[in-house]
Amino acid sequence: MPHLADIRTTLRLLSGLGDQSDNQRWLAGADDLTLCAKHITNFEAPYDLVKTMRASFLVLGPLVARFGTARVSTPGGCAIGARPINLHLKGLEALGATIEQTHGYIEAKAKKLRGAKIYLDLPSVGATENLMMAAALADGTTILENAAKEPEIEDLANALNGMGGQVHGAGGDIVHIEGVKELHGVTHRIIPDRIEAGSFVIAAALTGGEVLVKRARAAHLDAFLIKLDEAGVTLSADESGIRVRRNGSIKSVDVTTLPYPGFPTDLQAQLMVLMAVADGVSVMTETIFENRFMHAAGAGPYGRANKVGR
Repeated sequence: MPHLADIRTTLRLLSGLGDQSDNQRWLAGADDLTLCAKHITNFEAPYDLVKTMRASFLVLGPLVARFGTARVSTPGGCAIGARPINLHLKGLEALGATIEQTHGYIEAKAKKLRGAKIYLDLPSVGATENLMMAAALADGTTILENAAKEPEIEDLANALNGMGGQVHGAGGDIVHIEGVKELHGVTHRIIPDRIEAGSFVIAAALTGGEVLVKRARAAHLDAFLIKLDEAGVTLSADESGIRVRRNGSIKSVDVTTLPYPGFPTDLQAQLMVLMAVADGVSVMTETIFENRFMHAAGAGPYGRANKVGR
């Protein structure tokens, strides 16, 4: 597990719910993290944690599935654009939960969730994760259509299946979940962070050196690496990771962000920096978040900084 502020926030959240893990080794620098959720005593995720990290909202589905009740603060606005939670709530209602919104909190209740066929209007990563976890303990079969395809979805499914879940098709458009009565412990190694890996690839291309990004998985960065290749960056990948080398100048490329497996919006800003020193003009089109160009707001002759070049 990486040593990140988000992980520390998650541990604070889980501790508040009743998690009884001892992670002094991880806090001291070890890479493994232990969680023990046998005795959850609190079913509320408070505002001060959810506002810090939107992913805290992902306790909603697991809590209502396991205990029949959950009270989670709404995440609030997001600087990069609208990130509504309506898909999470509609999906939970389809699974049989009763949803109420009061005083900035979402309250979900259900005697027992039941399987359902759910179509997501957008392939939301968070909604896919929340509903997949909730459906893992529901009665019957749940089918998620237009599900998010990100590698993290497949990795979560692998973790759930290691716990005794029955999740099939994760990473594709349609995910089938056969509900089970209970889940058990598992030892799971998480996948390398593809956005962090991509950021290091960009850094290596900018500096003109040669870098091996250890354990990075090229298969998770296909669209991104294709654009880097078009830009003149030399790339090679094997089981050890992705090796990056730049010998000459950077060529301009045009990019449109799209849901996975398209070019990731989370690497758009990094590529914009690379394109700022490229030969020619690059056109960057953002289709995921309407405020994703704030990192370059007002820069250059284009005003909105949706085009950069040299």
